[in-house]
Amino acid sequence: MSSSPLSCTVAGIGTALPAGWIDQADTGVLAGRTGPPAGLEGEAGRRRIAALYRKVGVKKRHLVLVDPDSEGTEPERVPFYPPGPGTHAGAPSTGDRIIEYEKHAGPLAVRAAAAALADAGVDPGRVTQSVTVSCTGFAAPGVDCALIEDLGLPRSVGRTNVGFMGCHAALNGLRVAGALCAADPSAAVLLTAVELCSLHHQYTPDPVSDSGQVIANALFADGAAAVLCTGADFRPDPPTADVSVEPDGARAPYRLLGSGSVVLADTADAMTWRVGDAGFLMTLELAVPVAIRAHLAGWMDEWLGTFGLTREEVGTWAVHPGGPAILDAAAEALGLGQHDLDPSRALLAEVGNLSSPTILFLLDRLRSARGLGGAKASDGPVVAVGFGPGLTVEAALFG
Repeated sequence: MSSSPLSCTVAGIGTALPAGWIDQADTGVLAGRTGPPAGLEGEAGRRRIAALYRKVGVKKRHLVLVDPDSEGTEPERVPFYPPGPGTHAGAPSTGDRIIEYEKHAGPLAVRAAAAALADAGVDPGRVTQSVTVSCTGFAAPGVDCALIEDLGLPRSVGRTNVGFMGCHAALNGLRVAGALCAADPSAAVLLTAVELCSLHHQYTPDPVSDSGQVIANALFADGAAAVLCTGADFRPDPPTADVSVEPDGARAPYRLLGSGSVVLADTADAMTWRVGDAGFLMTLELAVPVAIRAHLAGWMDEWLGTFGLTREEVGTWAVHPGGPAILDAAAEALGLGQHDLDPSRALLAEVGNLSSPTILFLLDRLRSARGLGGAKASDGPVVAVGFGPGLTVEAALFG
């Protein structure tokens, strides 16, 4: 079993969304335009797409491809995807999509990172290590260099990239940040995750055989999040006159205590993420919630046991909202109450699945309450859980 004891402080969290957003019903129009053939021939397919879009629990999504000042119907607001001829022809190429990634990923990441540093009250010049996370695009120089040029990180900052790992990758990044803080207790490690999932919308001429891709199209959105992790010997900047020396108890920093990872056997085809000629391609099979129900509890009990904990002692569960079926399966496997994952479901409804930044968005929201009903940190530790290709489960323990 992979279980890593860690010790660092999550001193600040920041999030950022593109200014442009679109209602889920309107994105269903996009799916219809880039799906079955026009006219009566494709009407049944478009109805199926609309039904799937309604079932995924998303109400709106922020997309870099939407001009925030645009008006009119959805086709005019997202011109990047021209109407399809009822085939995969006409879709933007992978190169076209990566050009958009290079244009938008850096500025969005910088906004989130700046917010995390402001939340921690730490100047960018004091960051000693930068960890970047993304699976929706590639560029070099990339986001890591944008943080130096546009945010003001030191040119000597250490840089590490966690690439192409999927929705759980911010937890992998936290493991790296925790290890860097353990190696250098005076470290200040900036972890920044940015994903532009909308760049990989796929044309689906056959919504029956392409149902997994339709669901992926319906779930994913764009966003960035960042955290500043500090070692035991790091000393924050002196507070300014308008900043209280005492932290707000409802927003007290998390302590990262440990992490864990497991790749479930015989699940390699359940979820995949591959580079295609017209964007990156996701497969999302019904086997994913089945595997979660079958294996999550046993592994979780073993992993928590290495810290002397049981599931019943966990105060708050931060489960990545990969979709309603994944949340239902996780809640059932972990024996959670009816409302324990309400924060995950609310986040999914409000912004969609942002891939790797999502778990950091969720931790930021939970920080002010540590769960529903005004629960405080003293009510128990926080466990963050995410899922990705493999099928992989990643977890982090916070105090």
